[in-house]
Amino acid sequence: MQIFQSQGNSSKTEIRFSRWWVLGRGALNKGLFFCVWLFVGAVSAQDQPFVHYTEREKLDSNSHKSSPNLQSFLRNGRFFGHARFFSMLTDNSAGLTDYHANAVGVGIGYETGPWKGIQLGISGYAIYHLSSSNLSDIDPLSNQPNRYELGLFDVENPANKNELDRLEDLYLKYSKNRLSMKLGKQHIRSPFINPQDGRMRPTLVEGLLMDYQFKSKVLLNVGLIQRISPRSTVHWYDIGESMGLYGVGVNPDGTKSNYKGNMPKSGIAFLGLESDWKQGKLKLWDQWVADIFESRLVQWDGKYLLGNAGKKGVEGSKGASLVYGFQWIHQRALLNGGNEDPSKTYFSAGGKSDVFGARLGVEGLGRWKFLLNYTRITAKGRYLMPREWGRDPFYTFMPRERNEGYGDVHAATAVLSWQSTKVKGLAADISYGRFYLPDVRDYSLNKYGFPAYQQCNVDVRYTFDGFFQGLDLQFLAVFKDAIKTTYDLPKYEINKVNLAHFNLILNYHF
Repeated sequence: MQIFQSQGNSSKTEIRFSRWWVLGRGALNKGLFFCVWLFVGAVSAQDQPFVHYTEREKLDSNSHKSSPNLQSFLRNGRFFGHARFFSMLTDNSAGLTDYHANAVGVGIGYETGPWKGIQLGISGYAIYHLSSSNLSDIDPLSNQPNRYELGLFDVENPANKNELDRLEDLYLKYSKNRLSMKLGKQHIRSPFINPQDGRMRPTLVEGLLMDYQFKSKVLLNVGLIQRISPRSTVHWYDIGESMGLYGVGVNPDGTKSNYKGNMPKSGIAFLGLESDWKQGKLKLWDQWVADIFESRLVQWDGKYLLGNAGKKGVEGSKGASLVYGFQWIHQRALLNGGNEDPSKTYFSAGGKSDVFGARLGVEGLGRWKFLLNYTRITAKGRYLMPREWGRDPFYTFMPRERNEGYGDVHAATAVLSWQSTKVKGLAADISYGRFYLPDVRDYSLNKYGFPAYQQCNVDVRYTFDGFFQGLDLQFLAVFKDAIKTTYDLPKYEINKVNLAHFNLILNYHF
């Protein structure tokens, strides 16, 4: 299905649009009813408002009062929760299988008040399968499985529709002055390991995370991670076990990668520095995956005030600013890259990769913001990072696709953001990108057999206020077309290019 170029198939597009709308509407009726019921029940069950855990300490004055005894330690804590409804539909080219899925989930957690800087936290989440295509089916033409919709549930077991619960947080936290330490199961947000929150639940880690804020506006981040629970899974895995749950692609020689189940137990350590300057922010990051590979990041994001913007006493001092950024990522294999057998290793022995990125844009144009982004992955080697751990840190990243696993890539994107001044909480992004990847049969630089493509995203969000504070709604539409040959082979097309993909997401944080 050609999305961007008209080739006289407007009637076909209208028919397919009508088909996905009718199909999706029927599935949504049941899901929306259940979600509304869940939302009303959650609100009526609480006798005071709660906020999401990431914002709780900012709003809860009790979180900074030390508890004199065990009872106060427990009573001064707060509960928090998150309910989500997610409807997803993929419309592939004619002859290839289309998919849809609807899920709803709810989770609740608790964090104690502080005692001498110490706090305890715990949370869990359960997902409910409302309706979907048969996500265990293999498309008969391409011999490929489902890609997107299965991620709402359990990628390890497509038939699992009932046991979709997970213990998420279980930690001991210590905070004093500028030091914060957290030990146990917890959320994380770093350049290479992050929530990648585009399905029902995010990626989580187990280990020790620490940050220290120096007086000089320098933030030190240190982490030691021993286990990971990737999004779209319900279990916790050793670092080596977590690699390959989403699919393994091919080795540089074209044979199927066989690193899944053949990685060492391993562990992850990282060291990061973030420094705020008057002109912008500098980020330095180094991550080691023991006996497998190392990744380094250097990034500068700056801002330059245009005209009289920012000058004291000048009307319109909050005017436009030029925003810009530069990024460099370097990777290298450690030892033999995970396994002495080349067919079973993750990062080829002696392998290296380099990524360069740039950004230029303007913000502060009233309700508008515009960005141009560019990424170059050199032909030195593939950029590799287990997709189970997080999304690409590139400026050119667009939701629902990645450039991990490829080398010799040129990518460019344009993003136009808008925020309504009349309807509070309403915002939208329109983004377009062209991604020039190596030929699908250039296995040494194309791990997943993905053709060069163009992509357009339309992302509309509304954040509720007042009585419905904590509720937000998102609609995301994604259109992708191949811009180079797929050799007329369905395996290079299904769930990759020449498709339309739709998401409707309703969140309630309490």
